[in-house]
Amino acid sequence: MHYSVLIVDDEQELSEYTCRYFNMSGVSAAFALDQKAALDFFSENTCSLILLDINLGKDSGFELCQMIREKINVPIFFISARQAEDDMLLALSIGGDDYICKPYSLGVLLAKVKVALKRYEESGKSESEAETKNLVKLGNTAIDLSKAVVMKGEEKILLKAMEFRLLVYMLNNRNRIIKKEEFFEKIWNTEFVGDVTLNVHIRHLREKIEEDASNPKYIKTVWGSGFILEDKP
Repeated sequence: MHYSVLIVDDEQELSEYTCRYFNMSGVSAAFALDQKAALDFFSENTCSLILLDINLGKDSGFELCQMIREKINVPIFFISARQAEDDMLLALSIGGDDYICKPYSLGVLLAKVKVALKRYEESGKSESEAETKNLVKLGNTAIDLSKAVVMKGEEKILLKAMEFRLLVYMLNNRNRIIKKEEFFEKIWNTEFVGDVTLNVHIRHLREKIEEDASNPKYIKTVWGSGFILEDKP
């Protein structure tokens, strides 16, 4: 069976209430209380988005995220009471697409989830994607936008959903400085996204596209403003 959202959180009362709230709001949801239950879920079901707590009793949400990422490429939003920047950086570095701090408003959480689902579940290509050719070359790197795949020589590298959206937007606005606020509005469709989230995704893109991520040729930082994808003849 397919669900829009899987909630993985060891707080049973919160998980049940959030799941019920989502279902009553027209977003099909299921929940799992630990790592084993989450993995069992995927043996018979699928979902379009995962809300994942870091603390899962004796299990780690970080570890579960890595296990899921090896097989499934769906958005993973970490939800946690831990607000240290190191936790946020680690969550995003291992495959998370967003980081939401507890306590949160269920209404705000539902709104963020609906926006993400609209972006990820829409059939066909978005207007911005349609404007871009399926195969793009940046130096020796080839990007297949129909499959969200980067080719470096014979090496095939998959782009995560959020990385793909960021790349397509930058390609369609190449050689123009894009402010951080514009990324938050156009990619996340919300202002409630921190610089850490954007910076980590940009770093991952550089690692997949640039020959030298520490000295990028294409995706450059414009200090105090934002980023630019330079692709000049």
